Amino acid sequence: MDSMTIETYTSGAANYAAEWANQSAPDDLYARLMRYFRPHGRTVDIGCGSGRDVAWLNAHGYPATGYDASEGLIAQATADHPQCAFGLATLPELEGVPAASFDNVLCETVIMHLPVAQIGPACRRLVELLEPGGVLYLSWRVTDGDSARDPAGRLYSAFDPALVTSQLEGTTIALDEEAVNRSSGKRVQRIVAIRA
Repeated sequence: MDSMTIETYTSGAANYAAEWANQSAPDDLYARLMRYFRPHGRTVDIGCGSGRDVAWLNAHGYPATGYDASEGLIAQATADHPQCAFGLATLPELEGVPAASFDNVLCETVIMHLPVAQIGPACRRLVELLEPGGVLYLSWRVTDGDSARDPAGRLYSAFDPALVTSQLEGTTIALDEEAVNRSSGKRVQRIVAIRA
């Protein structure tokens, strides 16, 4: 994971949490999770940020744990959602997150913060987290042109979606779409992959 991006999220954790809380609910994301995720299945949110989606998952029958690379965001998530479980883990390695242990894996708008060379290994690791028949929901913000940093210093890598789909070996792609995220208003690519 890009260290400057992690530091930006850690130092600004309270502000980012407030920004996300003030956005419209991501009903388009939640509709897809309800369509594809295995009901009552053990679930993990990789790059959980301030924990909003972990709280939603737990409230809707998907027992979920959240992991993030930012200590500040994990502290914010724990404070905002004390009834939920959170931990520190960084893509692509995700040390401490057990392989073949989850029915559902959510990774919402995270991998674009990785250097391009780490995106393939990160996608392979996300698939490794799934039990047979498990479901991965993976999305990222689309960056046109070259990789760049925003004014806060966060990295937004530009890459072809084929870089992701080529790394989802052993899965069936159930959804592959580009859309505008209703919550953030940003263009995103969404993939749902089901492990054999």
